[in-house]
Amino acid sequence: MKDRLVYAAYATGWGVLKHLPEPVARGLFDRLADYAWRRRGPRVLQLEANLLRVRPGADEAQLRELSRAGMRSYMRYWLESFRLPVWSRQRVARDVRVDGFDQLRETLESGRGAVITLPHMGNWDLAGAWVALEGFPFTTVAERLEPERLFDRFVAFRESLGMEVLALTGGSVNVVGTLARRLREGKLVCLVGDRDLSEAGVEVSFFGEATRMPAGPAALCQRTGAALMPVSLWYEGTMLRAQIHPEIAVPAEGDRKEKTRVMTQAMAAVWEDAIREHPEDWHMLQRFWLADLPVRETVGAPARPAGRPVEEPTAEASGA
Repeated sequence: MKDRLVYAAYATGWGVLKHLPEPVARGLFDRLADYAWRRRGPRVLQLEANLLRVRPGADEAQLRELSRAGMRSYMRYWLESFRLPVWSRQRVARDVRVDGFDQLRETLESGRGAVITLPHMGNWDLAGAWVALEGFPFTTVAERLEPERLFDRFVAFRESLGMEVLALTGGSVNVVGTLARRLREGKLVCLVGDRDLSEAGVEVSFFGEATRMPAGPAALCQRTGAALMPVSLWYEGTMLRAQIHPEIAVPAEGDRKEKTRVMTQAMAAVWEDAIREHPEDWHMLQRFWLADLPVRETVGAPARPAGRPVEEPTAEASGA
């Protein structure tokens, strides 16, 4: 029953919202965001706990205002994603501005592959659509969702935008091998890379506390010679802004594990600056820092509590 309800909710979003007048749809989603914010459920409380790390000097009123803006930004992501299938090429070009794209273009046109990595900021689907419309289709990875037909619909949506989507688990292809092959062919891979709480993640310092981020982007670049370029995203009025940051080079010294750690920490530092500047557009409604996780999930991590204690939210459909 729950799976059917979840699917019905998303199907309504895709089938109905794209036909509403835009001011009506935006007003509706702002009201939904404000309703969730006022209820102060586990996801909003966790968002505030995360934002308090970003703005440690914020008082209660400032934190509440920031979390309200954060919920509105998060719901804007969903509204745009539901309506994106009916956006024209001209609309995407008008409403997205990407700085630093020339360095990515030059890399790919030279025949060298590239990995661009993004945090959960702004609207990564819309940014991906813009890149594909510029003539650079890419490969990405998606977390498998339940129910299965919801996952299939997300994959179909992203593929319609020009993405090749690989299922993180349960698929018939070797994900890492396919990504490496695409990079050796001089193609583009896009990965959301700011949250990996598995034991395979690389421990980094983020806003002064330990968390884990995926090792994959840095490891793939070492393995294939591809360029690693972090990206930050944020909203500016009606526009989505993106910055492609300079390539993070493979360190000259250290073994592969140490090089991966150094490169991943460098990515984290780039995103730290971007999130500090645009905290409302970082859509992190889950536990993120190791200190917030149950002890069984934080082997070797400090056990002290941080932020507000809340229940772990359910997985969301926007996973990369």
